[in-house]
Amino acid sequence: MKITRVSYERLDLALSVPYTIAYEKIDATTNFILKLETDGNLVGYGCSVPDAEVTHETPKEVKNALDTIIVPYLKNKDPFTFALILSELRTLLGKKSSCLAMVDLALYDLLSKKAQVPLYKFLGGYRSSIPTSITIGILNMEETVLQAYEYTAMGFSILKIKGGLNLEEDIAKMIRLHKDFPGVRFRFDGNQGYTVQESIAFVKATSAIGIEIFEQPTKHESDEHLGEVTGQVDIPVMADESLKTLTDAFRLAQNERVDMVNIKLQKVGGILTANHISSVAKAANLEAMVGCIDECGLGISAGMHFALSRPNIVYADLDGHLDLIDDPFKNIFRLEKGVLFPSATYGLGYSE
Repeated sequence: MKITRVSYERLDLALSVPYTIAYEKIDATTNFILKLETDGNLVGYGCSVPDAEVTHETPKEVKNALDTIIVPYLKNKDPFTFALILSELRTLLGKKSSCLAMVDLALYDLLSKKAQVPLYKFLGGYRSSIPTSITIGILNMEETVLQAYEYTAMGFSILKIKGGLNLEEDIAKMIRLHKDFPGVRFRFDGNQGYTVQESIAFVKATSAIGIEIFEQPTKHESDEHLGEVTGQVDIPVMADESLKTLTDAFRLAQNERVDMVNIKLQKVGGILTANHISSVAKAANLEAMVGCIDECGLGISAGMHFALSRPNIVYADLDGHLDLIDDPFKNIFRLEKGVLFPSATYGLGYSE
């Protein structure tokens, strides 16, 4: 099997509900869709989601990488040599992680289609469904509660609350949410907004709630601060922005800075590297979650398939597609009452 044609499409997608996190307000996202056609009539798809904060890429940089590196490089390549392809592209692309992820996903889509199985089975097929949290951005108290009512009415039983701008408001919100929704599981994302002291104060003030994950409360530049929080609180602390590479995973594990890691395919460069990070986490007895950014359904499907394949990935935060307007990939998997289910279609679940 050889790649005979390489093309791509840019999708500029507005969000039906813009949201705020500790360092920015978001109302739209750009996704690039890579299409790999082969001499065996199979077609593979992958996506790139450039994000200035998460992947350190702009849409202009991704387009330039596609035109000057990715498209000409991939022509006539054998998808079964994916490890070599991704290794060489990593060198050519530098730190453009979503560009590498786009190619990685398209190659895995092709290989699992060739094997005539959904991607999660090709990768290991450990489970066939996984519950996901749904995220509430930084809103005032009443808007937060209203959104929580809407999401729980849709069947979601896990809510991730964004914070990090105002400690007292964050504490008050969590206490109110726990009171109004006693059966809901809560996760809290500080989005690097807290100091070590504020992080500890937050956990103490919300101890009765049973928050199951405390995500990246301090700045990613300081592993030591994250480690200080981990050592002084009794709920799991998870690295997100602090984890971008396999080296990051090893360093965080070796120095016991966190209890959990958030693996985002766009951030780490795709499934091949994500598998390595998952193995490091497992060896260090760290729990793992698969997360996302503002990805269309194709990217969310990739995260879901990866999560379903790994025994040590028991958490998912794969809701980035839900507010996208005109997402062409919204129906390639099922979401029922907060639980994600893959389709029986081969690969990532999409074909034209």
